[in-house]
Amino acid sequence: MLHQGLYEQIINKGLDKELAENTDKLCQTAPIDAGESSKVLAKYISDIIEKGLDNVRDNGGDLSAQVELVNKIVTTVMTETKEADFDLLAVAKRAEQLLALFDKQNSILALNNKAEIVRPETSIAQSSLFTGAIHEPQMFTELKQEIVSCNRIDMLVSFIKWSGLRLIMDELTEFTQKGGELRFITTSYMGATDVKAIEELRKLPNTRIKVSYDTKRTRLHAKTYVFYRDTGFTTAYVGSSNLSNAAFLHL
Repeated sequence: MLHQGLYEQIINKGLDKELAENTDKLCQTAPIDAGESSKVLAKYISDIIEKGLDNVRDNGGDLSAQVELVNKIVTTVMTETKEADFDLLAVAKRAEQLLALFDKQNSILALNNKAEIVRPETSIAQSSLFTGAIHEPQMFTELKQEIVSCNRIDMLVSFIKWSGLRLIMDELTEFTQKGGELRFITTSYMGATDVKAIEELRKLPNTRIKVSYDTKRTRLHAKTYVFYRDTGFTTAYVGSSNLSNAAFLHL
């Protein structure tokens, strides 16, 4: 049943039929924007594919059956576009995900091939929501894992408290000493930033810090932590957590 209000939905055959039956409703439509058509249609078909894969599983199909369906779709795209390179995008039969790649001769794995590879508990490819629930990882523990597994870091916070910075200081020190680039932007808003925190950051190599001392016009409330990875799997934390013990431990 269609409800009154705003939509931004592709009209498929089912919706087209339903609209035709609602003769007492005023319907506003518009062509799909040609400049955004690939993105819009890709989002639409991805939802259909996900439902189809769920259907395969619910009907007793295993992972290999799901992979087979995905590869049929890839084959169709290759056939329709006449681009042979699409064949390389077919899922390999073993149905695995690449989680990490390191130099055999210059990594902790060279010393111990059973060593645990450090990575955040949350996905680096999909969105996650921190709510402070007891079963979730604490934010500062996730930041620790992010720091040691990235190549560059940007942090934008209203203020920096030593109580919060000290929780990740060891990781930041190791990160910058190994050549990682660290950039901070913060403010002196409400006098909340601790001088000790700034002084400790200043000691780190490959680190740039910008502090706004304009307490009258500056109203910076954004909090963002960005962890860049050369692999392309960059992650960003956006929300209300400043660099403080209270924010990290009691989100």
